[in-house]
This record gives sequence, C-alpha cells and structure tokens, in this order.
Amino acid sequence: MKEFLLLFSILTSVFGFSQQKEFTISWESSKLFGTASSQIEIPSFDKNHFSFTRNTGLQFFAQWEESSYIDENSVELSQVTYQTIAVADLKELPLQNLPKAPKITLQNAIERGNISAYLEITPIIKDQGVYKKITSFSVTYQYGNNPNRSGASTQEITNSVLRTGDWHKFYVDKTGIFRLSKSFLNSIGVNTNVDPRTIKVYGNGGSMLPKANSEFYPLDLQENAIRFVGESDGVFNDDDYILFYAEGPTGYNADSNTNINAYSDKAYFFVTTNGGFGKRIQPLNQPTGDSTLQIDTFQDYQFYEVDEFNIAKIGRRWFGDRFDIENEKSYSFEFPNLVTSEPASVKVLVAGVSETAGSNMQVLLNNNLVSTLNFNPIDDPVLAYGRTYSDDVTLNSETLTVDLVYNNNGNPSALGYLDYISVEATRQLIFEGTQLLFKNNQVASESGIAEYTLSNASNVQEVWDISDKYNVKTVVNSDQSQTLSFKDVAGSLKTYITLTSLEYLQPSRDANTSVSNQNIKGEIFLNSQGVFEDIDYIIVAHNNYVTQAERLAQINREQYNLNVKVVTLNEIYNEFSSGNQDVAAIRNMVKYVYDNASSPGRRLKYLCLFGDASYDYKNRISNNTNIVPIWNSVESFSLTSSFISDDFYGFMDENEGNVNNGRLDIAVGRILANSPQQAKELVDKIEGYYAAEAFGSWRNNFLTISDDVDEAWEKVLQNTTDAIGNEVTDEKPFMNVVKIHSDAFQQESTSSGERFPKVNKAVKDALDVGALVVNYFGHGGEDGLAAERIFTKVDAQDVRNLCKFSLFVTVTCEYTKFDNPQRPTAGEYTYWNKEGGAISLITTTRQIFVTVGVSINEKLGEFLFNFGTNESISMAEALRLTKNDPSIVGINQRSLVFYIGDPAMKLAFAKPEVRLTKVNDVNLSEFNEPIKALDRVKLSGQVYDTAGNFLDNYNGILTATVFDKEIDRQTLGNNGVTENGSLIILNFKTLGETLFKGQATVTNGEFEFEFVVPRDLGIPVGPGKVSFYSKQNNILDDKSGSNFDLQFGGINENAEEDNQGPVITLFMNDENFVSGGITNEQPTLLAKLQDENGINTASGIGHDITAIIDGDETNPFVLNDYYQSNVDDYQNGEVTYPFRDLEPGLHTLTLKAWDVYNNASVSQIEFVVRDKDEELVISNVLNYPNPFIDYTEFWFSHNSSDVLDVSVQIFTVSGKLVRTLNGQTSGGGKVTSSLSKDIVWDGRDDFGDKIGKGVYIYKLKVRSNRLNKQVEKIEKLVIL
Repeated sequence: MKEFLLLFSILTSVFGFSQQKEFTISWESSKLFGTASSQIEIPSFDKNHFSFTRNTGLQFFAQWEESSYIDENSVELSQVTYQTIAVADLKELPLQNLPKAPKITLQNAIERGNISAYLEITPIIKDQGVYKKITSFSVTYQYGNNPNRSGASTQEITNSVLRTGDWHKFYVDKTGIFRLSKSFLNSIGVNTNVDPRTIKVYGNGGSMLPKANSEFYPLDLQENAIRFVGESDGVFNDDDYILFYAEGPTGYNADSNTNINAYSDKAYFFVTTNGGFGKRIQPLNQPTGDSTLQIDTFQDYQFYEVDEFNIAKIGRRWFGDRFDIENEKSYSFEFPNLVTSEPASVKVLVAGVSETAGSNMQVLLNNNLVSTLNFNPIDDPVLAYGRTYSDDVTLNSETLTVDLVYNNNGNPSALGYLDYISVEATRQLIFEGTQLLFKNNQVASESGIAEYTLSNASNVQEVWDISDKYNVKTVVNSDQSQTLSFKDVAGSLKTYITLTSLEYLQPSRDANTSVSNQNIKGEIFLNSQGVFEDIDYIIVAHNNYVTQAERLAQINREQYNLNVKVVTLNEIYNEFSSGNQDVAAIRNMVKYVYDNASSPGRRLKYLCLFGDASYDYKNRISNNTNIVPIWNSVESFSLTSSFISDDFYGFMDENEGNVNNGRLDIAVGRILANSPQQAKELVDKIEGYYAAEAFGSWRNNFLTISDDVDEAWEKVLQNTTDAIGNEVTDEKPFMNVVKIHSDAFQQESTSSGERFPKVNKAVKDALDVGALVVNYFGHGGEDGLAAERIFTKVDAQDVRNLCKFSLFVTVTCEYTKFDNPQRPTAGEYTYWNKEGGAISLITTTRQIFVTVGVSINEKLGEFLFNFGTNESISMAEALRLTKNDPSIVGINQRSLVFYIGDPAMKLAFAKPEVRLTKVNDVNLSEFNEPIKALDRVKLSGQVYDTAGNFLDNYNGILTATVFDKEIDRQTLGNNGVTENGSLIILNFKTLGETLFKGQATVTNGEFEFEFVVPRDLGIPVGPGKVSFYSKQNNILDDKSGSNFDLQFGGINENAEEDNQGPVITLFMNDENFVSGGITNEQPTLLAKLQDENGINTASGIGHDITAIIDGDETNPFVLNDYYQSNVDDYQNGEVTYPFRDLEPGLHTLTLKAWDVYNNASVSQIEFVVRDKDEELVISNVLNYPNPFIDYTEFWFSHNSSDVLDVSVQIFTVSGKLVRTLNGQTSGGGKVTSSLSKDIVWDGRDDFGDKIGKGVYIYKLKVRSNRLNKQVEKIEKLVIL
C-alpha cells in the first residue's frame, strides 16, 4: 500500500459581507480503507479532510472556526480545476453514485455557542463518461443570521397543561373520526357528572416526531377541536357523545421511509374537565369569490406494510412477509372510481439475503412483469441488500394486483423480504359509504380558490377540514344533498374527511388510564425553595429505575456539586410526545432545558440515559431490553453504515438533528441496566469508585493492549497503541504505562486456532492489579478482543478488580453492540461485572473504519488525560470534545463510539504532587552517585498542592514503587508478515523491572522509606523511575508524583553477606485458615513474607515469586506484581493473589520467593475446593475459647462467598434447650473468607440468666438461601 500526501491551503479575503476560501488538493496513490474485516482500495488524500462511507461515497471535508454565522444557502462553487482519472486508478471506488457535477454543502457547526463552518464536496465526478478529480476549487459565502434565534424548536419556559386538573388517557390505532361515549369516558375514569362543555380532548396524534431540530412540533399537549353531540343542555346524558378526528400511528414518514410509526403502535389522547369550556369544531370559513380550480378527484394513498422481522437485527427498518419455500405472494389494492387517465405511483421495497449466489425478486403488476430486482450475495459487513421498484404506471382496472416472486437461484438458504408496497392513485371524488379521507395534490401548487365537489354524498353529514388537526373545521351537508360542494383557499395541501353516522371508529384503553399531574417544563428549573436554578445534569430513567437513578443523582451532587434532575420517560412522553414513545421527545426535553439556561455558560452539560436499549422498540423479541430507547439509523443492512447513537440526544442547534455533521453540545452517557437489580449493582460500582477502598496506587496505572499483525496493514494497530502509551508517558509522567503487545508473546497453535495464552493471563493479571484506564486497539467483536481471543466474555465475567474499576477504551468494531438483547457482548459483561471489570467504557457498537479508530484513539488521549493541565474533565466530555475535533476523520462514523457509564464521572487521577527531595539524607540536587545492586537506600520526600505549596498538615500513607531503567523490547513477528521484504517488528520501550514496592507514613507532609536494591538490578547505569501515590488519613484525597533523576546500575561489592532465604507463611483467604481447610473455586492466596534485606521483585531470570498448584511447574503463577511491603517496613510484606475457577478437590500450593540477595525459600499449603454452587460444606466446627467463663465464639469453615444464615442451639446433656443464637456470616460476595466466627455467646440463657457450670451440647446450623440448602453439626462446650 502506497502512502499519500495532501497539500491543503486556505486563503481568505473579505469583500464586504462576502467571504472566499480557496482549497488545493494534491492527489496521490490509492490506499486501503475499511474495517478490520472488510477493506477496499480507493483514491485517497490527507486523512484530516478525507471521508468515505459506502452510503455517501468519497467526500472532501474541511472545518474552520468562524466569528459569525454563515448563510448556508449562500455558498457558491467556482474556479474548479480538474484532472482526468483513469478507471483503473479509481480501484474499487463505487462508481454508480458519482455525480455529473460537484455536490457541495456548507453548514454552520455550532458547539455550545462556538461557531465553525463545515464544508463537504464530492471530489470525483463523471462528466459525459469521463472521470475527473478536483485538484483545486474556491467557495464564496456570506454571513447570515443566528439559526438558533427564533428557531422552530426553541421555546421559552412555560407550564404544561398537565400541571393541574384531573387527567385520563386513551389511545387509537388508526386514523379517522372516533366516537367517545359516556360509558367509555367513565371506564377510563373521567368524571361525567360535570357540564359537558368543560370536557376537553388533548393530543398531538400518532406521527413520529421530526428528527430535525428546525422542524416544528408542539412543546406540550394541544387541545383538539371536538364535536360534542348533546352538550347544549349542560348535562352529559347517556346518549350524548363526542366525535373527534384522531391521527393514528400509521401514514407515510419520509424521514424513516415507512408507513408505520417505528416507536409506537398507539396514539394517545388525554381527557380533562379542568378549566372553562373546551374547543369545539367550527364551520369552515369558505372564500366568497369565484373558484379558479374545480376539484372532483383526489389522490388515494394505500399501503401494505407489516413489521415482523429485522433482518440483520440492526437499524430502524423492519420487514413483513418472508419469501423462502413459499416464494410467491400476491397483494391486492382496490381503487373504486379510478381515474384511469392519471398515472398511479407504485413503490415496492424488498430485501434479499443470500450467502453464495445472488438472488432476485420479480415484481408483477396485474400479471405484467415490470421489474426484476437483483440482490448481490452478502459479504461482511453487508448482511442484506435492499432494492426498490418505483414508477408511475397506467391502471386500467380498479383493482391492482402486485405479485412478488422470489428466485433464490438454487440456494435454499436464501431469503427474500417485503418491506412495504405503496400505491397512490387518482380517484373520482365519490363517497362510497365509509369514512373517506381525501386530498388533491394539484391544490398545493395552484393559487386562487379551489371548489371541491363530492358526489354520492346523501349519507355524508359533514366534511371536516383536517389540514390543521388541532383546529378541525366543518362543512355541513345540511340538506343531505347528493352532491356536496364547498370552497377553500388553494396554495397549500389540504386534507379532508367525511363524517357519516354509518361508521365511527372506537378508541381503546390501557389498564392504567389515570395521568398524574406533572409539569417538567414549568418546574424542572426550580430548586427546593422554588427559585430558578440552572441544571448541570439530567438523568432520564424508566419509572422502575427511579430509585437507583436518584442514587446516582445524589452521588454527583456530593462529588461534583452538580444540580442534577431525574426525569422519567413516562413524564417526558406525556408532556413532549402526547404519551407516545419517541426518541425525539427525549431530545426535545433535553433541548428545552439546554435552551433555557440563564446564560450560555450555564447550559446543560451532561445527560444520562439510565437503562439498556434495543433495536426493537416494540417488544417483538423475547427478553427485550428497550428500557430507554436509542436512536437507530434508517440504514439497516451494513455493520459500517447502520448504527445506533446516543449522540442524537446531544445535538442542540437548529441546523442539527441528524447524527452526521453536527457538533455535540452535551456529554451523553448510558447506564446499561436491564433490570432494577442490575441498576443497583451498577450504581454500587459507581459509589465504590469514590469509596475509601478505591484509593490506591492502581490509579497511577495505564494499561495498553494491542492486537498482533496478521496482515501488513495491521502494523498500524500496534504502532498506534504504542504511540498512545508513549504520549501518556511524556505528558503525564506520574502514570505508569503497562504495555501488552500481543505479538511480543509467543503465539501457540491449538485445535481452535492461534492463541496467546500468556497474553490472556497478562491481561487478567494487569486488571487484577488495577489500571485506571485500559486501552485496546485491534480486531474485536461481540465475543471479545482479537481473533486469538485474548480477552473473552468469560474473562470479562471473571475479572475481580473490585474497587479498582477501569475505564475501558475499546475502539474496535462490535465489542459492545448492546442493542441486541439476545446476544450479550463481551463489552456488556465487562461493564456488568459487579465485582470487577469496567466502571465505564468508551467503546464501539458497529464495525468502525480503521482510519477512524486511529484518529479517535490519537485525539482522545489529549482530552482524557488532560494534556497540558491538571484540571480534569469527565470521561464523556473528553469523548464529546474528541468527536467535535476537526482532526477526526470519517465524521459519519464517529457516532459508532459510545460512552457507557455516568457521563459526569471523572477519571480518578490523584492530584499533584508528591516530590522526591533527598537520597540517603542528601538533597536530590546534590546526589549524583548511581544506586547499585545491594545498596541500602533511603528516599525522602514531601507532599505539595497543585500550586506548589508544601502541605505541612498532610498526613497519610504513601505507596512508592521504584523501577529499574526502561527496557528495550521488540515484537516477535509470530505470523511472519513482511513489508517490502522485511519482517514487521515493533521496537518499543516498557517500564523497568520493579526494584521495590512499599509503603511509608506521611507525617506533616514529609516521608521517608528504606529498601535494599535487588542483586538482579540491571548492571548498565541509566535513569530509573520512582513512582509515588499517597492518600490522606480520614480524608478522601490523594496525591501522585514521579521522579526520573536517579541513576541505577552496577553492584555494591562491599555489601553485607546474606545467605538466608525469606520466611514464608501461607494462608488461603485470611490468616485464620488452617492447611487442609476448605475454600470455594476462587480462593485468595495470602502469603506473609519476611527477610532482613527484603523480597526480590526485580524479575531476574528464575528469581520471580511463583506459586505452583499441584506440581504443575509448566504453568506457574508469577506474583511479583502482587507483592507489597508493609508500611515503614521493607523487611516484611505480603502477596495477595486471587485464583480463578479452581477445580473441586484437594490442592497443594507451593510458593517460592527470593530475597534481594537471591536466596530462595519454599512453603506449601493444602486446601480443599468445594463447588459453592453444588453443595454447602462446613468443617472445623469449634467454639473458642473452650472451656470458657462468660465469652466464646463459634467458629467454622465453609465454601461459600454468600451471606449464610447461622443458628446455634445450646442444650443440656439431657436435651433441654437453654439458648438459641441466630446470625449471619459477614462479607458475602465481596469477601472470600472461608472462616466464620460471627456468632458469640456470653453463657446466658434466653432470659438473660447465667447458666450453670458443666458440659453442654450445641448444634450449629448453616443455611444458604441461594442454594436452598442447610447443613448442621453437633459439638460440645464447657462452661467454667
């Protein structure tokens, strides 16, 4: 693959209000472009201005800051120069959609009031059969008005009609005139013992809300004009009723290219008697002049559409009839009184899925073949192909039969699908006995007065003008004449419907019809004192999740002093979308809050969508998780072009509403909870992230993981990952970067394919130790990371980094494709793990182009790690700024990257600064001797605040880690991939080996600690690193720091002799364990180590701290990273290591450790693993002390990490019960201790009296409610 160059220059000149910019593009050779699994070679230019998707094709884009808003309609293209380009040089660029002339757009890109211009142009055209590429061009444009000023969707603070009164709701499922009887209103709870003239109907119909911010939609429920038959006497009699027009959830929607509301099959309406008299239908004000247009025909639109299948389980499009063995289907449409001289518009949308040969769908109209729609065989990332037949045809019959015949070309697994068929035909305006909805398209394009003539109208009482559905007007056929004529003003499309007593539609109701008073718009800005207060953060939650959402809100109030409001979906829908589920209703509520801040600087910052999401908005699939709906693209076939996005909720400006070229104004995050219990567990994790137990030196760790190189282009994966690690090292030197390049480990061939078992272990061990951020870049999918499965779903569930939760950055295809409830992903399991895994993720849900992944990874670190500043922003805000950055390529794909988690949460960086001040009591600036192996070293330091002030009141505990010199390493080239004849190898640097890790007391801002340098220190002299982390006593505050001034190397030839290895004492789970005791499958090794010169953790060859289980020396557990010396005592320390999934049965563990002089010691311990999910086992039952006088504890070992119910019954030797003690084991889930001593006794009976001396019998009962099992054991005790 050849590299490319682009010269991009912009010259600006100002002539009055006109602006001009000139662009030059220098084209060079093509490049590979695509995802990790599917790539094509296309012409290319500078990545900073390069955009390509399979839908939009190749685009040149540019962004620049502006001081004023541009007039988006004023852009003009000029001075375009071209070069011809040979077809061969176009490579695999799709040619079918290349324009004849350049297409150019210029838009305002507004980010929280900051203005930029965004330009797109098609750089390749096809002019009269000749392909040309643009080499330079100019654009001129003018400044215009603020598009947000007086915008259609910008609303001032107001109150909702729902704030007062008694409200009830019902729904309709089709469009037409409905009848509301007294009995129906009573059934939904409406008080009909009122003056019926006060009864009102509110509702906005069943259409989907506009996605574009600029399109108007009512901010609140609107009152509908109704006809109340019998209200004039002021009494609601039994035979009185209401007639009103209701727009149902069906009807063509161009934005979604469907006839069915994607979000709801119901259109809700609301009834109240609050206030004065209600709105009633008024007569149509007919113009008095002569008609200029005679209308006796109308366009009848009919469709067939059923939503049953989402072919690829992605996108907004659903399909109905499926063609398989039954490959032919027929559909009939009736058009009475057809005007055969007018063509009918027929549209058929179908899709096909075939994995080998292509297939096709034949379209026949009244038995005449009119089209054969061909489907290519699918190929990743395209999972289906859609085709459309659309044409104007002549119909000679009132019946149109559409036949579809699917040809699988001999592939029995191939499938065809029908999306919808629509037909619009012209009919004579003749009433046929049922409600007739009619419109004439010609009226919209004509001026003057239109006169409508409706024939066969004797049964038509009225014609309603429903063009304004809230203010219906009527024309009464008072004499029941056969022909009804009326006039209306032409110039806009008008819609009418006939009213006849022969047919009224009937509404429906849910079980719960009562609507509580609410007033989001009027009250959301009010604080507890009723005073306006700007909102920082909104949490949108389902009603069942409100308790946990409120917990999250309170956490953010306390942690960041944010004004957080929780709003329920039900309230949003009632107030912003007439009770119907709709993603735009959520966006409109958010925009209302954003727009009404007291000043631009106080606008809404964060939005949390508290709940899981699904591609199925209507619960058609089992175990659906449509808790808080997500925006879905209309494209539903390609894993690169079809995507979900929460960015939709963060575009606040008038020219936005799509998810392509806008600038995000709000940082959005999602809590992926699909049950209230899971919501609690996730909020528990968030709470734990800020807890005292979470403060530790792990916060200084940054873990990078890269995929290996299977093809030459993949070197960019490990190169990018390595560069990210190096940049963090340079910009934030207090961070300790751990690099796991897969190709630096030995690859192994197995029956399941190539694997990296040591990478699997290295990743899990690094997570157990703890890392503030984990960044992986490479291949990935729903099942895990890399084709070699270096981190799988199982691994994600097994990680046990409790209180050391990481941010996972995985910009890799579908790692967290969370919108398919039937296939949970590795990313979801990483997040759901309640005892480990991720606190949040910056992750992808679809296949992402490699160039986009590189671009986002490169820019994200700058914002995430706050380069150049100590002021941190939230993780979601870092992603928002990254997506908005002009350097991000593939702007259409940026929405594939999600933030999962609390959007206000900041990374738990320790603040600066801990400083090294002295070495061996010599000022650091004066110390210039190298530190040698076996030297006894004393390091001293001080703690400062961010302003550089010494903190003489700072008291706490310091963790210090001393690293040897950086190590030069290289990858192995396991797969033998070459480029230009050379094996692709990455040379990279890592932190040096750990020479010492220990703790020291910080007193009044000062500390010191000693250690002996291991003999395994690298001999050459060079700079090492001292890493500091400290946390204050009794205050949740921590500091970090680092130093690179010390030189390490050589050996102290005069060091004291030491020939004695360390003392090792082993336990499982806790220090009460006795060798041979029982544990569950995931016990924790606890090893106490003591040596007069300290323990070696420098990873010299053969000198690691290792654990061997059952003599398997080929798979040792290397525990250097799990050792830490005690506070102010380098001679004593401990190893804590959590084992995973040990087999049930007896095990022998052998631990070997070395002191810094390389003297070794070995110790063993035995333990019995019992499966906690199969049986509950207790052993070692005793009471201590025994005998006793007035205090004893009841001890027993068990194999469960659950909270267990414990009962102790104490009997005399004759069998009389004298005391019953009840309690529970401590821990549960978070503690793996196998020893319980939670029940104590003071030697008194149930009445509190002291019992006599002697021997007693006690029965210990232990019960697991989860397993529904109980065990018991009888022992003796003696009272003195």
